[in-house]
Amino acid sequence: MQVSVRRLSLYPLGVARSALLSPSPRLLSPGTRTLFSETGVWEKEYRPETRRRVEEWWHPRIMAQWRKDALEEDSKGKKFYVLSMFPYPSGRLHMGHVRVYTISDTIGHFQRMRGHQVLNPMGWDAFGLPAENAAIERGLDPEEWTKRNIKSMREQLDSLGLCFNWDREVTTCLPDYYRWTQYLFVKLFQAGLAYQKEAVVNWDPVDQTVLADEQVDENGRSWRSGALVEQKLLTQWFIKTTNYAKPLLDALADLPEWYGVKAMQANWIGDCTGCYFDFKLKVNGEETGETLSAYSSSPETVFGAAYLAILPSHRLLHGSSSVRSVLEKGFELGRDSLTEVTAHNLFTDHEVPVVISHKEAFDGYLDTVIGIPDCSEEDLSVARALNLRWTTVLKSDEDGTQTLVNSDEFSGLTRQQAFDSITQKSRDQRVGGHLTSSKLRDWLISRQRYWGTPIPVVHCGSCGPVAVPEDELPVTLPKLPSLTGKGTSPLEDAHDWVSCTCPRCKGPARRETDTMDTFVDSAWYYFRYTDPQNTVRPFERHLADHWLPVDVYIGGKEHAVMHLYYARFLCHFCKDQGLVAHRYSMQNFTGFSFAFACSFVNQPSFFLSLREPFRKLLVQGLIKGQTFKLADSGQYLKREDIDFTDKEPVARRGGRVEVTFEKMSKSKHNGLDPQDVVQQYGVDTVRLYILYAAPPEQDILWNVKTDALPGVLRWQSRLWQLVTKLRAARQPGDIPNPSLLKKKELAETKKIWDNKNYAVQEVTSHFTGDFLFNAAISRLMGLTNTLSSATAAVVQHSVEFEEALAVLVLMTAPMAPHLASEMWAGLCQVKNPLSLPLQQRGDVLQQSWPAVDPKYLDVPEFVELSVMINNKACGSVTVPLQVSKDSERVQQLILESPLGQKLLSARSIKRAILSPRTALINFLVEE
Repeated sequence: MQVSVRRLSLYPLGVARSALLSPSPRLLSPGTRTLFSETGVWEKEYRPETRRRVEEWWHPRIMAQWRKDALEEDSKGKKFYVLSMFPYPSGRLHMGHVRVYTISDTIGHFQRMRGHQVLNPMGWDAFGLPAENAAIERGLDPEEWTKRNIKSMREQLDSLGLCFNWDREVTTCLPDYYRWTQYLFVKLFQAGLAYQKEAVVNWDPVDQTVLADEQVDENGRSWRSGALVEQKLLTQWFIKTTNYAKPLLDALADLPEWYGVKAMQANWIGDCTGCYFDFKLKVNGEETGETLSAYSSSPETVFGAAYLAILPSHRLLHGSSSVRSVLEKGFELGRDSLTEVTAHNLFTDHEVPVVISHKEAFDGYLDTVIGIPDCSEEDLSVARALNLRWTTVLKSDEDGTQTLVNSDEFSGLTRQQAFDSITQKSRDQRVGGHLTSSKLRDWLISRQRYWGTPIPVVHCGSCGPVAVPEDELPVTLPKLPSLTGKGTSPLEDAHDWVSCTCPRCKGPARRETDTMDTFVDSAWYYFRYTDPQNTVRPFERHLADHWLPVDVYIGGKEHAVMHLYYARFLCHFCKDQGLVAHRYSMQNFTGFSFAFACSFVNQPSFFLSLREPFRKLLVQGLIKGQTFKLADSGQYLKREDIDFTDKEPVARRGGRVEVTFEKMSKSKHNGLDPQDVVQQYGVDTVRLYILYAAPPEQDILWNVKTDALPGVLRWQSRLWQLVTKLRAARQPGDIPNPSLLKKKELAETKKIWDNKNYAVQEVTSHFTGDFLFNAAISRLMGLTNTLSSATAAVVQHSVEFEEALAVLVLMTAPMAPHLASEMWAGLCQVKNPLSLPLQQRGDVLQQSWPAVDPKYLDVPEFVELSVMINNKACGSVTVPLQVSKDSERVQQLILESPLGQKLLSARSIKRAILSPRTALINFLVEE
């Protein structure tokens, strides 16, 4: 079956794509041909046909130059790692892809111009249910389907002119990648952090697989299929992320603000005020082989435990537990039931009875808790009702301080001291003690589907679960004749693959047939990008240490909990395993807690050692399309089904229509094909619109009638006209002579110089700090206005105009590289250039990012402000420069000054007008 895929194209019919994308097209330098010098004519207007030809010309050259520069970069230069979340290869791009990758491409070009060694990689999150379901529907192999989609989307990304480091491409469904996903799982297994247990799990009846709690929405529906989730008791694999809860929570304090995502992460983890302790279950004094972890919110009082409580829904009361029948014997619905099962605390060595609680839920998501009467009235009530014995462990001193008693070596310690000592020792003994919250659960990674990373474990009747040795990885997916998507894991049908030999005892064994959640694949891909061709280990430590942390991570806010939490966890784990060091010198350490950093400024050799993978997070909103739906039924209509004749739109077949903006989808008839948009407006226009329409974290409401799209179209034309104006003023024989400029023209050049420096300062700040590209474009538009109003003499004879125009083009280049490249080439052909930038060699993206002139930074700390009353000058007052634009603060300072006391204290002020352009304030008062 053939799959029809529409591909983005910038190329005219009849022109071979291979010819335009040759590995090394001729790179331009000043004096060489630009696109339009082929005819000897520079077009005066930037028309659609001009734009098309410019983009066709520069597209392959920009990409080739990026590849060339990446190979030639000095490895000792400062690094900058910009990472955009890699896509699932669905086969076609949507506008959300275009937005996130436009942002990463813009940042990559900007940082390269700043002299950084830039890593901007791309890959594919290629495992998962959509490919498997599509393959089942079409009778295809999911690998074939996935690879075909990757090829298509790779061509689409290339056609958009996005400059990724394709030599570092990773694909999670290829054995050379998932071999190392399995390697990391084995490391987790060996560390006791990957384990299997029977659990009541979320079952998606449509996708026929288990879901983690995070993948079920607040309405109890699957995050992907939308089906109502069912509860099943199954044996599943988990990763003990709760062991890292407190470090993951604490590490957030040293990160910059992430558009509210830090708060979301902290809320997901919860307050880490308690911990789990491990127990062995016993019946009649004999261990059953069951191990249970129970939570205590007051671990310092663990020696005072009276019982261990489980919920009626606990797995021990369902399924195949060896103590099920014993527990059920004494269970009575609606009351706390004492059982014949006891639990041996591996830390205190004490034995307590197991109680089945009458409750339906404990705090948070707990199903097993330790009852300690000394610190809970409720626990005391249960213990008394069941006639249980316990040991008192708390004593209050005269000053109210509580200390421990009857707690072995911890007796005599305060509660806080005991809390620290007991949790630390239990961690050392590996029987619990890891601080976590009552709401956090371990990560359930088992999936009962085919298209995923096989879990590298074999089950042996003698040895139990055994990890596949590292030298036998990868455990590759077997080829299956067909997939049904129903029932148990499809891998169970691969009988020759399932039957194997135990690596430990060499006896018969069976392979694990569950595959891993795709979030495991994406939890470490940022590491693999640093060393993607390594066949010996996941990545070389020195390469990961060079590139990490990611300087800017760009993606959707929908991944703010699950993916980010898992990625942060795995990074902490890799640090503990010695796979990565994450040591950074102070000069490269920016964006974190200022106070934290400043406390070490007098230690030049100081290095910060952190576990976090991402330094800054840039979350981008959705691009929403306009929707039309019938008010009565909610049915979505196509635009052609709407009558727009009247003020309010109505359905052509009758009925009132509601007009909103929603996430783009086929079912809502509001989707937008990037190919159509690019072909209509061009790559640079789409890039500028995406960057200008809204700040990254806000949604964009796509409407071509709004100011954003017409605005960026006009701005491109005005930029082109400025280059045209300078070229026209510098014809052969027109020698510029700054000494010819008169006083008024010199004042004009001073204004241009000021605006240029202000623009450089502001745009650089937006590119490095808050990522407000819309504000950066607005500032460049302001500089464009200033240059557009320049007089002919200033254009012809001033270095300030020429330099400001060069700076304007340079700062436009990361956002609109094709247009800027042609304008730069056009500027470099200007005869008798006065400014240094136009005397440099190379394309615009090879130039250095402009810097603010030192003289501009040498400004006074105070400004003398002229004061007027009812439009009449009456004196001046000196105010701090930093508040000189704050109207309320300026008014206050003037009223407190001797001048204000004399002239304004007894008068009624109707209004005060602070000039935005000059140092002047005008008070309008009653006469």
